[in-house]
Amino acid sequence: MQKTKKSVAKRFKLSARGKLMHRSPGTRHHANQKSPKQKRRLGKAKALSVTHAAPLLRCLPHGLS
Repeated sequence: MQKTKKSVAKRFKLSARGKLMHRSPGTRHHANQKSPKQKRRLGKAKALSVTHAAPLLRCLPHGLS
């Protein structure tokens, strides 16, 4: 039985269509230097590209449950 990579399971979530969604980096500190537009954009989850998602999906053999 293949185990789930917990580091991947904590950092990503699967969308309803099976895409891997991730949080944007750069939101932890130095928020006063960033524009409101940039902070709004960073607050939303983004879909990982298919090329980068393929090896990570192999780390999640049972999906995210």
